[in-house]
Amino acid sequence: MGKKVAIIGAGVSGLASIRSCLEEGLEPTCFEKSNDIGGLWKFSDHAEEGRASIYKSVFTNSSKEMMCFPDFPYPDDFPNFMHNSKIQEYLTALAKEKNLLKYIQFKTFVSSVNKRPDFATTGQWDVTTERDGKRESAVFDAVMVCSGHHVYPNLPKESFPGLNHFKGKCFHSRDYKEPGVFKGKRVLVVGLGNSGCDIATELSHTAEQVVISSRSGSWVMSRVWDNGYPWDMVLITRFGTLLKNNLPTAISDWLYMKQMNARFKHENYGLMPLNGVLRKEPVFNDELPACILCGIVSVKPNVKKFTETSAIFEDGTTFEGIDCVIFATGYSYAYTFLDESIIKNRNNEIILFKGVFPPLLKKSTIAVIGFVQSLGAAIPTVDLQSRWAARVIKGTCTLPSMEDMMNDINEKMEGKRKWYGKSETLQTDYIVYMDELSSFIGVKPNIPWLFLTDPKLAMEVYFGPCSSYQFRLVGPGKWPGARNAILTQWDRSLKPLQTRVVGSLQKPRFFFHWLKLFPIPILLIAVFLVLT
Repeated sequence: MGKKVAIIGAGVSGLASIRSCLEEGLEPTCFEKSNDIGGLWKFSDHAEEGRASIYKSVFTNSSKEMMCFPDFPYPDDFPNFMHNSKIQEYLTALAKEKNLLKYIQFKTFVSSVNKRPDFATTGQWDVTTERDGKRESAVFDAVMVCSGHHVYPNLPKESFPGLNHFKGKCFHSRDYKEPGVFKGKRVLVVGLGNSGCDIATELSHTAEQVVISSRSGSWVMSRVWDNGYPWDMVLITRFGTLLKNNLPTAISDWLYMKQMNARFKHENYGLMPLNGVLRKEPVFNDELPACILCGIVSVKPNVKKFTETSAIFEDGTTFEGIDCVIFATGYSYAYTFLDESIIKNRNNEIILFKGVFPPLLKKSTIAVIGFVQSLGAAIPTVDLQSRWAARVIKGTCTLPSMEDMMNDINEKMEGKRKWYGKSETLQTDYIVYMDELSSFIGVKPNIPWLFLTDPKLAMEVYFGPCSSYQFRLVGPGKWPGARNAILTQWDRSLKPLQTRVVGSLQKPRFFFHWLKLFPIPILLIAVFLVLT
């Protein structure tokens, strides 16, 4: 074995990191605070300090063909959008199949990670752990931080005058587990993110009344997209990304808003974002519009102040007799075991090259895995991140100079300000990001070459879903089954729907999907060219 690598957390990112280290001949030791793998996806009936927490009814927002490890597809009979228990089942199967469990030390808490005195020359770290009341320290050549960013709740009580006088219950969404205890209650949910909308729609079937308060609105998407196909298999394509990033801004924005409003007019439902052209992460919820139509969920603006029993909103309206307020207000980013100066600088922001490496360290021997968000799925993202990080740690990949990394970070921050409205967001363009990482390690598909040598595969790779299999087609870690997995991904997607067979499977035709969006933009361009 090669260099010793400490991996903190045995969730999706941790499992990906163990695999990547083994593929590169490194020696991983994974420290997991709980007694099982899974991280975020491991449901517990109570929130545990220092661990991510989900509610019992959580389903995935990404479909199974888009969120698998690229050489380990989900079973054919798994549904497209899976309950958290199915993800846990899949991760357990992966860990057993790839023999990962023997590298994990369970019930082990990492209390500190510090540079060794000779870090400038060795790049080594002192990692201190605690287990059964005993504290131990060990030296590692590198560290991969895989503890996630949905751990420490953001509860901005100071932003809501009068909340300290409110007599009902008040808690963060991480403490919500199931709806039964809210039967007959009047509930206010603060926040229009995925958790807030999931909780509100679930409570609407048991609570007396549910109100969502939103400061800035949000696009709400359905998992079921055109012609009943999974949304991400239709929208996350290389061709679509090319259009989005190269069309004139006015046309790109028009197409985006048309796409977001295709299911219903957000203005009519009080959901319209303040700035609709920003590519902020949308909400995925199949029930919310129907709940609003049926009057069992109402949408209100931001809370101006609380009283002992009510909330007064910025439009002057009031929600009376509130029993409970649930704050679905997101999470703060913190790595309590790490000196913040290692990953933070400039206005106390976390600054990482490609969302992975601190750019100002003399030795690039610490990597943060999973600290990005995009419309794409997390599993393929952390798989590529960890593969790249492992090769950097091994020495087969080198990072740019400190100056070049900072210039890239600054450039990306400007792009984020344009697309997402703020520079410090974790949001990134999925396919662009994946192609950047894959090019570093030599696994990016060569599209022109594919069209010359394998046109059938090239059509699916370019116009079809940008699934994770694409990043195991060539180069280090190549999987012999990748080509077939790409060509049969629609078969696996449609298979679990065939519980009552009424005809042959109807697969999408992506060229026609994009063609139908363009008559108006093409007409506008033609008029512009004629007039000029």
